[in-house]
Amino acid sequence: MRLERFRAAKAAELAALRRAEAAGTLPAPWSGPRPDFAAALATRPLRGPLNVVAEYKRASPSKGVICEALSVEDAARQYAAAGAAALSILTEEELFRGDLAFLARARQALESPGAPGLPLLRKDFIFDPLQVRATAATPASALLLIVRLTPEASLLRDLREQAERCGMAAVVEIFDAEDLALARESGARIIQVNARDLESLKVDRDAPLALIRDEPPLPGETWIAASGMDSFAHLELAADAGYRAALVGTALMAGGEPGAALARLLTGAGEADNAD
Repeated sequence: MRLERFRAAKAAELAALRRAEAAGTLPAPWSGPRPDFAAALATRPLRGPLNVVAEYKRASPSKGVICEALSVEDAARQYAAAGAAALSILTEEELFRGDLAFLARARQALESPGAPGLPLLRKDFIFDPLQVRATAATPASALLLIVRLTPEASLLRDLREQAERCGMAAVVEIFDAEDLALARESGARIIQVNARDLESLKVDRDAPLALIRDEPPLPGETWIAASGMDSFAHLELAADAGYRAALVGTALMAGGEPGAALARLLTGAGEADNAD
């Protein structure tokens, strides 16, 4: 199962964290401010039909190498200038060629006196409390929890509450109504619906739209559409259905100029000219 591959990819990291815990050398929590991730998504979009969480993504299992030449600093600056509401930073090393240090580097690239920059989401396969502690040592404002990696509501709740005690939000990723029921049982408030099936890696853009129409957001919930969002029309459809934000990675990184790609996505510039 592909899910087990993702879990196995974290074995070395978890082993290192357990050794550090035993030795008393786990890093201390980040002491600086963490911009409010949920508030950034709730704010009315400055550009485009809904807020975009723009992702720094060097590679993926489905696409292979996407863009390794661009540094996280350059991508972060481009995204901020183009109107991103928040940034998603891939930190998984084996399959996505990420690095936990990218979070601090992105923060440093964006901060200015009195302004810490955009909220940062740590996107990774997180299912252990030690991973939450490691995330808390970074300037991340949020972390990703995937229901199918933590298919027990009690564990999902514990990880979310641990993150919140550290000043971080938890983005809980789902794929269908069954996942949604478990996410809600755990108390999730930021729900990300992934259009890419984790087993087949195929994208079905209609599935997230159907899900939100069948199961509308409850009061206090913020929904994010993820995967396959690569045109202004896709953003409009998601916004009309009830999503407050979209997470976009590959479509922005693939050309090596993610800021320009985000600007086009938020305005629809050139899409009519490129239509069949």
